[in-house]
Amino acid sequence: MSAFKVRIPDFEGPLDLLLFFIKRDELDIYNIPIAYITQEFLSYIRVMQMLDLELAGEFIVMAATLMQVKARMLLPRVESEEGEEEFDPRAELTQRLLEYKRYKESAEELQKLELEQRDRYFRRLFKYDVRKVKQQDDEDVMQDVTMYQLIKAFQKAMVSIPKKTVHEVRSIPWNIEEQGHWLMSHFGERPAYNFLEVMQHMKEKVQVVVTFIALLELIRAHRVRVEIRAQFNDFELIRTETTEDIAPPMEDHAGTRNADTA
Repeated sequence: MSAFKVRIPDFEGPLDLLLFFIKRDELDIYNIPIAYITQEFLSYIRVMQMLDLELAGEFIVMAATLMQVKARMLLPRVESEEGEEEFDPRAELTQRLLEYKRYKESAEELQKLELEQRDRYFRRLFKYDVRKVKQQDDEDVMQDVTMYQLIKAFQKAMVSIPKKTVHEVRSIPWNIEEQGHWLMSHFGERPAYNFLEVMQHMKEKVQVVVTFIALLELIRAHRVRVEIRAQFNDFELIRTETTEDIAPPMEDHAGTRNADTA
């Protein structure tokens, strides 16, 4: 024996349910069989109650309205003195259904248009886009670097240095002043040079730390400034002092000091 299945469709409200009955049974919306519609509506409510589904208050109100209209339809109609029949009790319900039907059809049409527009791709102004991107590239090639970006560059230099598992206590062969001279010596005749390219030649993390502190001292003294290329995340050291102020290059190209001359 097959299991008994009950399928309860979802409706947005009581009017939506009434329209469903009218469309399903091909009823005349202008001549609603109120007794039949009321029976179908109440049957739907009873099924929902059996399934322990929460009923909205508007469904209960509509059920009461249908029963009231049904009761008025059972009463004998009395003609007025002018010979006109009494107002049809279904007229107000019919008007509400017609109005709701128009709104629902309009909503379905708008949804259909939305789906059609979703699948369309409009050609953009290609020349304008290219001109706009080129203008941004020209204006944003260089921009002032923030302290956060500078710290990130320092972190990148630290990560590139291989870790050593052997620890030893020894004197540090670098100091801030000498590393500052070493940084300035790399300018030579150039107004700027790549900061990360210089840092990547260092083999010791202590050397990177001392050199980074020396760079901060040079920035604080307004001897250099740092700029970054936005699209490459590439740092440039820019000289802000004259050539006469630059100290002569150190003998060791990596900023180290010979232990024999210390």
